[in-house]
Amino acid sequence: MTRLISTIILLILVAPACKKKERTVLPPGKAMLISPRDKEACTTGKTISETESILLFEWSSASNTESYRLTLKNLKTGEVIDKESKVNNLELRILKNTPYSWFISSSSSKFANTTQSDIWKFYNSGPGETSNAPFPAEITKPLMGQTVTSTNGKIILDWEGSDVDGDISNFDVYIGLNNTPVLLKSNVSESILNDVAVESGKTYFWKIVTRDTKGNTSGSAIFQFVVN
Repeated sequence: MTRLISTIILLILVAPACKKKERTVLPPGKAMLISPRDKEACTTGKTISETESILLFEWSSASNTESYRLTLKNLKTGEVIDKESKVNNLELRILKNTPYSWFISSSSSKFANTTQSDIWKFYNSGPGETSNAPFPAEITKPLMGQTVTSTNGKIILDWEGSDVDGDISNFDVYIGLNNTPVLLKSNVSESILNDVAVESGKTYFWKIVTRDTKGNTSGSAIFQFVVN
C-alpha cells in the first residue's frame, strides 16, 4: 500500500514537467513601405495606354506573416482596390495623372487581427508630365461626423495640403447646410480658416479645393460636422 501511494505521488510530481509548453502566438509584423514613395511623383510605371500604366508596389517582409493585402485608394474618386499577395511586391494596373494612397495589411492564419503599415500617398504621373496636381487636402478639424462647440457662434476649419511639386498657392473653402457646399472664401493662403460663423443645432458640410501655382486644382472629400 505504501509503495502504491509513493508511486501516485511521484506521478503527480512528474506530470506537470511532461506538459508541453504553450507557444505564444505573435501578431503579424508591420510592413515597411518602399515604393512608390510617399508624396512623390511616380514615373516608373509601364505604359499600357494613354490613360493607364502598370506600377510595381514594394514593401519589406514582415515577421509572423503569411500573406499581405494591398489597399489602394484613388484620391480623386474614392475608389478602393484590395489585392492579396504572398510575397512583398505586387503589380497593379492604375490610372495616369492620378493621386493615390496605399497601405499594406499583414496577416497570419494563427492570429485573428491584421497589422497595418503606414499610409503613403503618391501621384502616378503620365509620360512627359511636368506639372502634377496637388493631393486632395486632408481634413483635420472638424473631422467627419464630429460634434463641435462654437465660441460666440464661430469655429475654426483646419486642413493639410500637400503637392509633389511643392507649389501649392492657395485654397478655396466651401461650406453649407447640404452635401453641395458653396464657396465661403477663396484664395486662402494658409491651411486654416478662423472665425467661421455657424449656428447651434445644425449640420454643416464642407470641403477644400487646393490650387498650385500652375493652376492645377484638386478637391477634397466632403466632410460633415454638427454644432451643439
